[in-house]
Amino acid sequence: MIEEELLLEIEQAAMEMGVHIRYEKGNFDGGYCILREEKIIVVNKKLSEIKRCSVIAQALGEYGIENVYMKPIVRTYVEDEIVRAQMQASKNIIKRTADVAAHEPKEEQS
Repeated sequence: MIEEELLLEIEQAAMEMGVHIRYEKGNFDGGYCILREEKIIVVNKKLSEIKRCSVIAQALGEYGIENVYMKPIVRTYVEDEIVRAQMQASKNIIKRTADVAAHEPKEEQS
């Protein structure tokens, strides 16, 4: 499946979930939010199609994809992106924890 088709399939899944996708310009990749009870995914319109797919897939994971039909190849891609995002978040937490521990004063031993 080419990137353009994948993007269209992911956008369709979002629409079926009642999630509105907005393409905006700025200094960000994108993510999800809820604004006045409306589910929204904001995506940087300057991103490549595959990066747009990644951003939308990860955001859909925050809303939950259990109750929406996706072609198997699309579902696999979305689930893989969700796992990748979770692994990256775990790595960031571990790094921040290590950084904090490295800056804490050490207790003197008697």
